[in-house]
Amino acid sequence: MVDFNEIEKKALEVVAKHTPWLEEVALCNTEKVISAFRKYKVSDYYLKPTTGYGYSDVGRDSLDLIYADIFKAEAALVRSQFVSGTHALAVALLGNLKAGDEIVTLTGRPYDTMQSIMGYPVAIPGSLVDIGVTYKELPMTGAHVDLEAVKKIVTEKTTMVHVQRSCGYSAERHTIPIDEVEKILQAAKEANPNVICFVDNCYGEFIDKREPIEVGADITAGSLIKNLGGGIAPMGGYIVGRKDLVEKASYRATAPGLGGEMGATLGDTQREYYQGLFLAPHVVMQAVKTSVFCAAVFKEMGYEVKPQPEDKRNDIIQAIKLGTRERLCDFCAAIQNNSPIDAHVTPVPSPLPGYQDEIIMAAGTFVQGASIELSCDAPCREPFNVFFQGGLTFEHGRLAVMAAAKSVGVKD
Repeated sequence: MVDFNEIEKKALEVVAKHTPWLEEVALCNTEKVISAFRKYKVSDYYLKPTTGYGYSDVGRDSLDLIYADIFKAEAALVRSQFVSGTHALAVALLGNLKAGDEIVTLTGRPYDTMQSIMGYPVAIPGSLVDIGVTYKELPMTGAHVDLEAVKKIVTEKTTMVHVQRSCGYSAERHTIPIDEVEKILQAAKEANPNVICFVDNCYGEFIDKREPIEVGADITAGSLIKNLGGGIAPMGGYIVGRKDLVEKASYRATAPGLGGEMGATLGDTQREYYQGLFLAPHVVMQAVKTSVFCAAVFKEMGYEVKPQPEDKRNDIIQAIKLGTRERLCDFCAAIQNNSPIDAHVTPVPSPLPGYQDEIIMAAGTFVQGASIELSCDAPCREPFNVFFQGGLTFEHGRLAVMAAAKSVGVKD
C-alpha cells in the first residue's frame, strides 16, 4: 500500500530546504520592479487604454522603459501585439538577420516552434533559412555546452549566436544556469567580438538575481503569459537589449519607419501588464516551489525526474519520464481536473501548429495557454516525458501534484 501522506511530507521537507534562497531571489527582483516603477513615476493614468494608432501611449512607452531598467538593457519593446513568446523571438531574429548572415545555435537543437523559425530541419516559408540565412547547430555534450567547441564554430562569418536557456521538450539536456550562460557568451565573443548574442529567455525570467543582458547578451525575448505576466497579463511578449537591435526588431513588429511608435493598448491590458509585472517575482517563486514539490513526489514514486528535487532551479519547468502513453494522459487529465477553469474537460493528444508530434496539454487556466499558471504539456512520443510548469499559488500546485501522483500510481 502506497502511503501518499508520507510521500507528501517528504516532498514538503525538500521544498523547505529551497525556500530561503527562493525568498531571497523574489525579494531581489521585487526590489528591481518597485525601483523601476518609482523611477518612472507610474501613475493611474499610465493604466488607461488607447485606440487607433496608439501615438503617445504613455503607459506603453513607460512600460518599455521599465522593462529596460529591470533587465539592465538599453531599450525594450513590450507589446500586446505579440501573439506569443515564439512571435516575439521570431521578430527579434527576423528583424536582425538578412540573407547571407549566419546564425549558430549553441545549445543544441531548439524546441519545436523555434525549429520552425530557424527553418531547420524543414525550410518553412518565411523562416530564416528560407530567406537566405545560414543555420548551424552545436550539439550539447550532456549537461553542458562545450566552450572550446563554441570558439571553433563561431567565426568572423557568424552574425548571431542563439542560446536557449530552457530545456524545452528535451529530457536529455539541462536548462542553462545564468552563470553558464555568461561563460557561453564570453566564449562566443572571444571567437568573434562583433557577434550578436541572442538569448531565448522563456521560462527563465526572475528565476535568479541576474538576467541575460547582465551577463553579456545583446538581445533577449520572451512571453508575457509566462513568468513576467504574473498570471495576469492576457497576451503579449517582450524584447529587450541593445537599442539598435530592439529598433530593428520593432520595424519587423510593425513596419520600417514606424517601429515602436505605434500600437494601441486596448481595454484593461495596460493595467494587467503593470500589475502582472509587479506580482511576477512572487508568482515565479510559487511556480518554482511547485516544481520542486512535483520532482520530490514523483522521484519518491520511482520515476526519473529532471531537474532533481535538490537541484538549484534555472527555470519553472519540471520534466517527468512517465514511460507510457497511458500514464502521460492520466497525468494530464489529473492536472486538468484540478484546475480552476474547465476542470470537467479531459485533454486528449492532438496536432498543434508548430509541433511535429501530437501534443497533449492540460491548461485549465484563466489565460488560455498561460504556462505561468499550473499546466503541463508533452509531445506524444517515447519515452513519454511530461513537462510540468507554473502555479500561481503553491497551495494549488500541491493539491494538483498529489492528485496526479495518485492517478498515475507508483512506477512498476
